[in-house]
Amino acid sequence: MEELGLRRPQAALLDLARTALQEDVGRGDVTSLLTIAEETQARARFVAREALVVSGLKVARAVFFEAGGEEKLSFAALTSEGVRVPVGAVLAEIEGLARPILAAERVSLNLLMHLSGIATLTNRYVEAVDGTGVRIVDTRKTTPGLRLAEKAAVRVGGSMNHRFGLDDGILIKDNHLALIGDVAEAVRRVRTKAPHLLKIEVEVESLEALKAALLAGVDAVLLDNMSPEEVHRCVELVRKERPGTLVEVSGGIDLWNIRSYAEAGPDLISVGALTHSASSVDISLEVEPC
Repeated sequence: MEELGLRRPQAALLDLARTALQEDVGRGDVTSLLTIAEETQARARFVAREALVVSGLKVARAVFFEAGGEEKLSFAALTSEGVRVPVGAVLAEIEGLARPILAAERVSLNLLMHLSGIATLTNRYVEAVDGTGVRIVDTRKTTPGLRLAEKAAVRVGGSMNHRFGLDDGILIKDNHLALIGDVAEAVRRVRTKAPHLLKIEVEVESLEALKAALLAGVDAVLLDNMSPEEVHRCVELVRKERPGTLVEVSGGIDLWNIRSYAEAGPDLISVGALTHSASSVDISLEVEPC
């Protein structure tokens, strides 16, 4: 058991919890205010209703902290982030005043179910490429306001993070090239002004575009919307013409074809579905008097 009730959550988690609670609770939980005596004590347990990979316990704890404060509620995690648990596993216990427990119920469940869903789906993708040496990474296709939490869920699911934001790395994409018109010119502009520690990656959609990117001296290429066979040919060209260039693959990749893409030999496969298409897992909050 990990006792979390004595440490204040991080400011970012409290901000998230505060915003979510304001949306759900509004001016007050009128049902609980009218039916539950102010001094009523309760015990609640998060219970897994399906096998899952746990993520979001710290976020859920921040919701209870914001709803009731450490003087009114205690939160004890009974497992850890990234642990695969079976049906019926108890993830955490909360004790204290009943009203704030009930006020935090839906928000904490929504976040815990969503983030554990991301971790669980991510773990399936990681398992699908096991033994290939390919790393799975996420994308910026995240829920506004939840990026840090969702990317943390990706990590505990066994994957890695791509850029956290547009300020986190240089990735010249199709729309940049549509406005500039030339890969070499785009790379020249970047090299003239960019910090020397930032790598330059260019998105390409054909073998011809890849050749131009390699000739421009990029550090990494993103092969977008190619078949596994096309990826294989591109990887062979990169290894021959510019060894050490990082090869990333993205676009049209799912659990059913990712193994074929991994066996084509890239370094990274970025999957937007990890965050934008993960289904929430089934977790309940069981409450009883104490």
